[in-house]
Amino acid sequence: MYVECYDENGREVYDMILRHILQEVQIGRAINDVRIYVDPREPVFIIAVKYEKAAPPVVLEDFAEYEYDPEANEGFIRIKDENYLPELLKKLWEVEGRNKIHQPSRFEVVIDDPQIKLEGLVVHDPEEDLKKKIYDALFRIIPEGFRVVEHYSEGNIIALTCSDEYIKEEYLEKTREIIQKIKENKKSYDLDAESPQKKKKSNNSESKTSKKLGNKFKE
Repeated sequence: MYVECYDENGREVYDMILRHILQEVQIGRAINDVRIYVDPREPVFIIAVKYEKAAPPVVLEDFAEYEYDPEANEGFIRIKDENYLPELLKKLWEVEGRNKIHQPSRFEVVIDDPQIKLEGLVVHDPEEDLKKKIYDALFRIIPEGFRVVEHYSEGNIIALTCSDEYIKEEYLEKTREIIQKIKENKKSYDLDAESPQKKKKSNNSESKTSKKLGNKFKE
């Protein structure tokens, strides 16, 4: 993890904010690397995250058997693992319509006049769930008032370039530079590593630091 800021106090504050939010959203273990560049004088805020690749998606065949009866024009699903049943029903309601889905028992689902191909239907995608949590964390970390956001996503890297009015080309160039450093970095992010705040001798100094950075963004 690396936070770049011209002001040392500001760097320490954002290190603290970052660690707190990642712990709050409970994605610290899934983060491989994270970098922040912040300069309230511009103002610009850039954050880039590289996350661990999640398990492959769970498809219908992983936990159920599917058959189609052409005479009755009905699809029959026999459940082998109930853990994914709620997500399956939600998915079927979305793609087929709730009025066409029937559940005679805990282990059976019947579809009237099925319109889509159910073979290979993705029911649960761990990576999509992880990405939603990551975006939730990122938008909590972005300073208030930074409403203009340029988004970048490639593979398992997500980056946001943020400002209050418009995004300059130099901001995007800095973002590309940070992304390249993340790609080259082989070290894993350690949420439990000692943060700069732990090196402070008192909590009073942390409070003063937070106020200083807050004032910088208000100017």
